[in-house]
This record gives sequence, C-alpha cells and structure tokens, in this order.
Amino acid sequence: MKKLTYLAFSMFSIVTFAQDVSKERIQTVLSTLASDEMKGREIGTAENENAANYIAKLFKENNLEYCTGNSYLVPFEYKGKTAYNVCGIKKGKADKFLGFSGHFDHIGTSNNPKDNIYNGADDDASGITTLVGIADYFKNKKPEFSMVFMAFNGEEKGMLGSRAISTDKNLDKIYNNMTALFNFEMVATESAFGKNALFMTGDQFSDLDELFNQNAANGLKINPDPYAAQQLFYRSDNVSFVKKKIIAHSFSTVDMTKATHYHNESDDVKIVDFDNLTQIVNNFGKTLEKLSPSNFNPQYNDTVKF
Repeated sequence: MKKLTYLAFSMFSIVTFAQDVSKERIQTVLSTLASDEMKGREIGTAENENAANYIAKLFKENNLEYCTGNSYLVPFEYKGKTAYNVCGIKKGKADKFLGFSGHFDHIGTSNNPKDNIYNGADDDASGITTLVGIADYFKNKKPEFSMVFMAFNGEEKGMLGSRAISTDKNLDKIYNNMTALFNFEMVATESAFGKNALFMTGDQFSDLDELFNQNAANGLKINPDPYAAQQLFYRSDNVSFVKKKIIAHSFSTVDMTKATHYHNESDDVKIVDFDNLTQIVNNFGKTLEKLSPSNFNPQYNDTVKF
C-alpha cells in the first residue's frame, strides 16, 4: 500500500512539475529573438519579418487559433510596405478575454566598431518571451478566461503596431469582451523590489494590481510604479488599448536607476536573469489559473485620461 501511495505521489509530482515552463525554453526563445542574426529587429527589415515569423511558429507550437484571417501574421502598412503584428487565441471556458502583449521590434544597428547590434534582449525580447511562456504554460490546459496573445511591431517608431491592431475591426469581438490587457515591457532583470516581483505602470488608475495580488501564487507580486513621474503608462503599447477604455497596463522589472543597457548595444542576453524570468512566467501562469470572470473584473477610476 505504501509503495502504491508513493508511486501515486511520484506521478502527481511529475505531472505537476511538467506544467511549468522550463528555464531552457525561456532561454531559447529570448536568445533567438535577441541573437546577432536578428540584427536588432528594426521594423522594415528582413530580420524584423524573420522575428515575426519565428513568433508565429511559437504560436503554432502552442496550438493557438488565428485572431483573424488564415495566419497569425496581421499586416499593417509601414512606409508603403507591409509589416506584421502577430496574434493568436487560446479559447478558455468563458468568452471573456485576458490579453497578453509585448513588442518584438527594436532599434537595429549602430556604427559602434566594437558592437554594432542593438540586440534588445530586455527591450523587449523579454516581454515576448513572457507572453510566449504564458502560452506554453496553458498549452495543455483550458483556462477560465479565453486568452489573446499579441506581439506588436513598430513600438520603437511610435507604437505603430499596437495602434494598427487596436483599431482592426476584425478583432472587435475580442476587444469588446476583453477584461484586461497585460503588456510586458522589459522584464529581463531583477526589479527594485527584488526577485519574483514586477511593477505596474499607472497603478493609480485601476484596481488590477490589487485583484491580481489577492490571487498571486508563490509570492509573486505586482508593485506600484516607482517611476510614476515619467508617465510610462502613456508611453507604451498599452495606451493604444487604454484609448479603447480597455483596462491595459504595462508590467516591468526594469530598475530605471540602473538600466544603463536601455537603448544600448549592451542590451543582450548577458544582462538577463533567466532564473527570475522563468519564476515570474510560471507564477504568472499559476496566478492566472485562479482568475475567472467572477473574481477578476478590474475597473478604471475617474483619474485616468482616455
């Protein structure tokens, strides 16, 4: 009997552990996006399109459905040419959606003879890796919420991709049922609040962080924005959805007092804390498993400017 009990517990442990996204997977996705071969992923380049196709491949691996049309690639015009956002859907038990986003473009190359590639490991390969990790986590699960995963292009040129896809009428069915959008922007390093912690831009405008923290798994915490004076809430892709009156905040770990890698050639995989990022991804997944339309319905207050 003891042997059977031990065997059952062992099998349960294996299944439980198997739910987690591995550090190796996180390393592979982020390192691919931030590789020298991607040449900084600047919008309008072949490498930027390669990045979009790579993300589409990851979405296919996770059996996501198309958001619109017959492709994960959602086109928009950039300087007379076609650029792409990437979008996929995970159907849950409810028609209400949670959105997960980040931008995959960066600023290309420089004339620095020592290192001329802006790899953008933190900005924002880390954000894309986070949303892909969440899709990985739920690959073989049916969450309470339906989920939409959006990789935006052209953020560095003025949030072009998020502006384009947020006004795409083909996605209105999703937007009209979107409870909240989590936009991940620079999550590669340990935050000023320590490990297993992020901050939320515009935390004063809604109760999303409070509702999330009530259900947060394994000590994960969303903290107030310590850089509120910089108005980051209005300076990232989440604002394209704020304008639609959708609850949309950006989530980050970057310590702005120490981030010398920001828009610098040094923003490569060497600065990434893969253990911390893997922990955040898995604890985010475990928290999301607890959320449902009945216990998670954040609201803006009257101080937000639409």
